[in-house]
Amino acid sequence: MQVIYGINPVSEILRSEGGNVRKIILAEGRKGEDVKKILGLASARGIAVEVRGREALDRQAGTTAHQGVLCLCGEFAYASLEEIVANRHPAFPANLVLLLDGIEDPQNLGSLIRTAHCFGANGVVIPRDRAAGITPAVIKASAGAAGHIPVSRVVNITQAIVFMKENGFWIYGTDASSDCDAGSVRFEGNVGLVMGSEGKGIRPLVRKHCDVLLSIPLFGRIDSLNVSVAAGILLHEIRRSALSR
Repeated sequence: MQVIYGINPVSEILRSEGGNVRKIILAEGRKGEDVKKILGLASARGIAVEVRGREALDRQAGTTAHQGVLCLCGEFAYASLEEIVANRHPAFPANLVLLLDGIEDPQNLGSLIRTAHCFGANGVVIPRDRAAGITPAVIKASAGAAGHIPVSRVVNITQAIVFMKENGFWIYGTDASSDCDAGSVRFEGNVGLVMGSEGKGIRPLVRKHCDVLLSIPLFGRIDSLNVSVAAGILLHEIRRSALSR
């Protein structure tokens, strides 16, 4: 059983098609419009609501940052690569998939999932080993977006790239040393965007399988961006290019 906590994550899990929510738990005295909306969503889906002392929620969530509301759900259901490729956003003419090569920080992973969802990506691909998986902390950091966009957990990112190439994708990686300014690229067709880990970036074998390596010009004294910020810039460029065709 998985515990999801926080107003936005619980609300979005209730709105999502999946989630497999078993029960909502509220802290005693927890009121407000946001709670009324959660209760309305729970009622519409026939989900039980229980009221407990705040200390009980602290123990259940393993944190005091639950905002007085949590839900008990089945384990997160990962999607297959085939499901992600088939999940094209109806507003865009081509597929867009975000592949993450070794993101270890749950906050970064949650932010990346939220960003991918907001830019209409088909889904997100993460590796099974040496990387964060979908946990309550990740779902909270995604503001519940993890309930709206499929995430595939694969054994090998390189093999996932090969599969995507066989299915008509161009794969773009990120490399700060590249001379290819992302703003000058015309992205066409199906795009897979690979973001590397927070410290080391994309691993050499994964980089070797990318068709193009992109960089973002920077002009400050700090020579790097947070990975979720960089992903947001690149996903914007990809969608802007797709919509300008």
